[in-house]
Amino acid sequence: MLFAPDTEVALRSVVNLINTAANGDESLATMDELDAFLDTEGFSGSRTKTAAELRSVKRLRSELAALWTADEDTAAKSVNKLLADAKALPQLAKHDQWDWHLHATTPEAPLADRMGTEAAMAIIDVIRSKEMDRMRVCAAEDCDAVVLDLSRNRSKLYCDTGNCANRAHVAAYRARKAAEGE
Repeated sequence: MLFAPDTEVALRSVVNLINTAANGDESLATMDELDAFLDTEGFSGSRTKTAAELRSVKRLRSELAALWTADEDTAAKSVNKLLADAKALPQLAKHDQWDWHLHATTPEAPLADRMGTEAAMAIIDVIRSKEMDRMRVCAAEDCDAVVLDLSRNRSKLYCDTGNCANRAHVAAYRARKAAEGE
């Protein structure tokens, strides 16, 4: 494990949120899709279930996508802005199936503020650990999904949104076979 368990969970949620808009797809178009996403990711707390809440989560997604590929200084500024906008006040929390972990907003804070703060707190660990290179974009030429590389040898190149790795490996195999046949 590279980061604390709650940091890794939050980073994976950031990846999953950003990738809801990967490759021109939109899988947060409706309130039902947002509900399913939040259930899958285990987000708790109050909800307004309004179009404004959905728009604020999509706005957050765009901010996090820009932050994902930013340089360290820009990422630090973005993280600080997310925390300031949410009026974050870190504290330990224990609820549902989660053991002690950090929350920096109340359960009643707006959903996008809670999500953004959780993402910011996780990315703080990435920045402080000088591990920004673990946040990347899929290496497939036709994919713009993001990748979180938590592998020991820093070898993860492809996203989990489709079969990018498989397609790349098949293409490389075919290229090798074609080269052998010449």
